[in-house]
Amino acid sequence: MFASHRRDRILELLQRDKQVLVKDLARMFQVSEGTLRIDLRILEDEGLLERTHGGAIPLKQQPAFAGDSRDPSRSQLNSEEKQAIGRKAAELVHDGQCILLDASSTVLELAKGLTGHNYLTVVTNGLEAATTLNRNPRNNVILIGGVLRVGSRTVEGVLGKDILSGIHADLFFTSAEGLSVQEGMTDFSLHEAELKKLMAANASRTVALVDHTKLGRRSIASSIAFGEIHALVTDDKADPGFLKQCKSTEVLIADCKRR
Repeated sequence: MFASHRRDRILELLQRDKQVLVKDLARMFQVSEGTLRIDLRILEDEGLLERTHGGAIPLKQQPAFAGDSRDPSRSQLNSEEKQAIGRKAAELVHDGQCILLDASSTVLELAKGLTGHNYLTVVTNGLEAATTLNRNPRNNVILIGGVLRVGSRTVEGVLGKDILSGIHADLFFTSAEGLSVQEGMTDFSLHEAELKKLMAANASRTVALVDHTKLGRRSIASSIAFGEIHALVTDDKADPGFLKQCKSTEVLIADCKRR
C-alpha cells in the first residue's frame, strides 16, 4: 500500500471511530509504529487531524471525510492565496503553448484561469485540471496514465513516462508541500515526486506555485531542486528573507486583494 493510500485510510477510520491509536494502526497496516507516527505528523501538518498521546483525534469543526480524498481539505487551506497565485501564473501562459500541470490544488487554480486560452496542449496527471481545460474544444488535453489514488482525482506513479518522453513543453507548473533553498520542492509522496521530476525534465521552464505557508518548509521526498526552478509565483504574505535567497529565480508576487 502506498503511504498516501494508508493516510487516506487513516482519515476514514478517524471519521468513523473518532479516535485512532498508533499500536492498532501498526497492526492493521503491518508497518512499524514509527512509520505510523510519521503518518500522523504529516496529516497533522496538513491540518487534517490532531495528534494525541499514542494516537490522534479529529480536528474540531473538521469537515466530514466522505470518501472524496484529502484533496478537498487541502484546497480549502489558504484558498485565497492559491486563487491569487493561480491568476498570476496564468499571465505566463500564451495561446498555442504546450504546458505540463501537476495535480496540486494550487495548479488547479491556474487551470481555472486558463479556460479562456486557446490552442493549448495541456499534459497533466490531475483529473480535475484536465476536465476543467477540456471544456474549451480549442485545447488539446492529454492525461498522464498511472494509478488513480484511492478516492482521489490524482493519477499517481510513473506509468505515463513514455508519454512524457515524447513531449517538449514550454512550461511546467507545479506546487509542493514545502520549498526550501537546501532541499528544493518536497512532497509527502515518493511516487508524486518522481513523476514531477519526469515532468520537469521535459519542459523548458519550471514554474513553482507556492503560497507563503510552504516557504522554508520541507517534506519527505524531493522533487525539483531549488536551482532548477526558473520562476516562483507566491503571494504577498511571503517572507522577504526567503525571497532574498531567490537570487537566480524570477519571483512573481500575487496580490491576494485583487479579484
